[in-house]
Parts: sequence; structure tokens; C-alpha cells
Amino acid sequence: MRPAAWSGWLARFALPLLLLNALLTMENHGPGLWPRPALRISFELAMALVALAAWVAWRGQPGARMLRLLAAVTAFWVLARYLDVTVSAVFGRQINLYWDSRHLLDVLRMGELAGSQIGAAALLALAVPALLYGLAWRCWRAIARELVRPRPRPAIGLAGLLLFASFAAHGIGGRDTRWFFSMPVAPIVAHQAGILAGQLLPGQEAAQLSPSPAFDRSSLAGLHGADVLLIFAESYGVSSLDDPHQAAALAPQRAQLMQALAAGGRQVVSARVRSPTFGGASWLAHAALLSGVDTQDPGAYELLLTTTRSTLVQHFKAHGWRTVNWMPGLQKPWPEGSFYGFDRYADAERIGYRGPPLGYWRVPDQASMALLHAQELAAPPAERAPRFVVFPTLTSHAPFRPIAPYVPDWQRLLRADAYTPAELAQARSRPASWTDPVPAYIESLAYTFHWLGDYLSGRAPPQLLTIVIGDHQPMASVSGAGASWDVPVHVISADKSLLKRFEALGFTPGLLPMQPSTAGMHALTPLLVQAFDGTPAGLVGAAE
Repeated sequence: MRPAAWSGWLARFALPLLLLNALLTMENHGPGLWPRPALRISFELAMALVALAAWVAWRGQPGARMLRLLAAVTAFWVLARYLDVTVSAVFGRQINLYWDSRHLLDVLRMGELAGSQIGAAALLALAVPALLYGLAWRCWRAIARELVRPRPRPAIGLAGLLLFASFAAHGIGGRDTRWFFSMPVAPIVAHQAGILAGQLLPGQEAAQLSPSPAFDRSSLAGLHGADVLLIFAESYGVSSLDDPHQAAALAPQRAQLMQALAAGGRQVVSARVRSPTFGGASWLAHAALLSGVDTQDPGAYELLLTTTRSTLVQHFKAHGWRTVNWMPGLQKPWPEGSFYGFDRYADAERIGYRGPPLGYWRVPDQASMALLHAQELAAPPAERAPRFVVFPTLTSHAPFRPIAPYVPDWQRLLRADAYTPAELAQARSRPASWTDPVPAYIESLAYTFHWLGDYLSGRAPPQLLTIVIGDHQPMASVSGAGASWDVPVHVISADKSLLKRFEALGFTPGLLPMQPSTAGMHALTPLLVQAFDGTPAGLVGAAE
């Protein structure tokens, strides 16, 4: 073939084909939003090319309608590929279109984006599919025109047959014959379609709920009427223990927390459990622990909310505890919360915060704790019912900034001047970073350890039982590729007999649980129920 003919063939056939292949094989190793091309082959593109060549040989030049349909499918495939690899890179979990699409606007708001920036992002989201469609249509049109010539079709057919044989032979004799292929997009689309069908079509729920704990067989006698504070520490994962850099950076703060607990006459035992979620979707972890039902499948969570299953909240309520859902992160109505049966729901508008807003979440965790104490825990226990409080923290939520300054005067946090203009300016001057989030993550956990230690050192009710559990690991750009889904759980109390019962379950003294978890978070619930009951026998067997 002459040089001019070669250059023409490259422009009309090879370059459009290579461009489509690059889009369908993109990879993203994080932590940013920008993928990169991979030196791999798209099996689906190769088969589409063979099918198009066969069509041209049989029916001649394809019509405009067929090419537009092919372009539309290609554009959809490219978008599915991008979303899958990018969500996996940034959040460390597979995308769930049904679930994640509900919270897309909230994710944009978390990034402290202005309204104009969110609007620009929305326009870009609308423009990208159209641009991809136009690009794919031009590529397929150029390829189809070249396929009208008989010469390339036999070579394409032979190459397609060899590629198909290599793809189909994968695993035979232990051989990897797909090493040069990219992961196909079709299984991704099929998985998302299955999720949507299971959620949207009546009677199609594929998820079957795991059994609930036997709440009615236990009392709370082992607590002796103590208040219980259950803190879901946002994004508190075992990466803060297992990653050498993070562990070393947080070691002084953990030591200070231990000293503060000792000053308050308290001790701590710790363990690890496996969260049902990773990098986000905290509500799955909340539901798992409060209900004792496995919610790793978001469909199971949706199904759970339609049932009348008992919860840990109702268990405490039935035995005389006042139950409080302290949710400063809730900024809109949450009708799903009625499932749990709390006596009080306190969202961002109802916790009574009068200070200036700080960041997307508005209310710093220390201020939330100060308000919770003043409204629910400050009165002497003899003058009120015991409390069971669920409090998910916010500061360590991605992107981990701004971080409020620690305020020694807790009473000031109840007032409108909770933070001075200078303190706010300093906190806001440190921008969030999605590309280098680890330093801010470490600082956010250090802040959590600081205010929690100060509260428990002398401000909290003496008999308060505090349970601190991570809701999930931080996103993969913090926890690392292939990180486990384990989270720490700490039980803090002045009641040594209660802590001994937890040690019988495998908890270890201190803040450093070292053994990997073998059980999901929902399996912790029946163990809590039995430990609260005060019955020492049978606890080890219950943990198995």
C-alpha cells in the first residue's frame, strides 16, 4: 500500500477505532476524577467491529439509523465504564446507580462548590453524553465507510475469530488468555440493571433479610440504668490503625485519649467488625448495628425499612430508656427514620445550634456534643430516665475540612458566639483536597479524639457507657487500594464487670484492636444485647 493510501487508511479507519478502544478501556487508579488510557483491547468493541463487517458484507453500507443506534450504545457504554472505574477509584466501592444518583447533589455540595459551579457541573453532565454520542457516530461512520471495501473484511473476521477464541479459552488449564483485554462493560450494565429491577419492580426484591436478634429474650439489667451513648465515628476505619503513617501520626492523640479516660475513671476495650459499606453510605452501617440485620446489599436496607423488625432502639425504649437520635448531619426530612422508633429526632435544625455554620455540615462535632449534653445528659440521673443516644459525627466526613478549632469552654459552644471570626477564618483558610486527603483525614480524627477525651474525662455522667464505632473505612484515596472493610469499635465505661463481659467476647483492653474481624457489623448487635443483659454464660458461644 502506498504511503498516501496508508495515511488515508489511518485517518479513516485505524484512528477512529483506536479512539473508541481508548474510551472503552479507560482506567482510573485514583484518587482523582480523571481516567487514563490503558494498553488493552475492548472485547466488546472487537465483536461489534466483526458484526459490522459481516453486516456490510451481507447487506452493504449500513443506514444512518443503524449507525446512530450503534453510536448511542457506544456512548452509553463509555459513560458506564467511566462511572464504574472512577467511583471505584475514589470511593473504593462499586457504583450503585439507584442509590448514588439520589445523593449526587449532596456530594457536589460537600465539595463547598458555589451555585454557579454546581450549575456548570450539571450542564457538563448534560453535554458529555451528547458529545460522546457525536464522537461515536463520526467514528462508526468512518469505520463503516472503510468496511465497504472488500479488502479489510477477511482480516477483520480472522482477527475477531482469534480474539473470541482467546476470550473463551480463559481459565482452561489455568491459563489467563484475557490478559490483554480490558474488563467488559456489559457485566457492569447488567449488574446495575439487576439492582434497578430489584428496587423498582414490585415483588422483584432479590435480597432476603438475615434473621433479627432475639431482643425479647434479654433485659438491660447489666447496665444498671446507665446512660448509653452510641457514637458512629464518621469514616473511622482500620486504615488509621494498619497504615503505618496514619497510625504513627495518631499515636499521640490516642495516648492522650487513654489518659483522659483514666482521669475520668473509665477504661476501654476494643475490637474490629466488618462494615457493610465502604467509603460512604453510612446509613447501611447505622441500620446494620441498630437492627442486627445484614445490610451490605442496599436492597436489603430498602427492604428492611418496609418491615416491622425490632431494633436496638425499641429494645431500650421497652425497658424504660429515653431514645434520642442526635443527627446534626440531617438537613432535610428523613421519613425513613421512623422505622427505628426513637423518642426524639434531633436534626440540624432541631439540635439548637446557634453558632456560625462551618462547612457543608454546618455544626462541628464538639458543639453537637455540648448541645447533646446540655439537653439530654446534664440533669442528674436520679431526676430523669436513662438515655440511649445515637450520635453520628460529621467532621471526619470527606473531604475532612474545614475542621473546627477545639474550644475549652464548652458553655460557649451553646451560644451564638460559639466560634470567633478569627477561629472561623483560620478553619476556612485551609482548603479541602480530593487529591491529597490523608493529612486532613488524620487531623479530623485527632480532633475527634480530643473533644471526646475531654468530655469523658470529667464532663460526662459518671456511669455513662460510650460505644464508639466507625461507620466505614474512608474512601480508597485514604485507606488504599484493596483495603479491608473493617472498622474499630471501642466500649468505654467505668463498670469493670461490664467490660469483662466484653473481653469474654474477644475484645481487648485499650484502643488498639489488632485481630482482623471475622464477623459483620450486624453480628455485633446480639452480642451487645447479651452483654447488656448481664448474663456471663454463653457469651463466647454467641460470638461464634
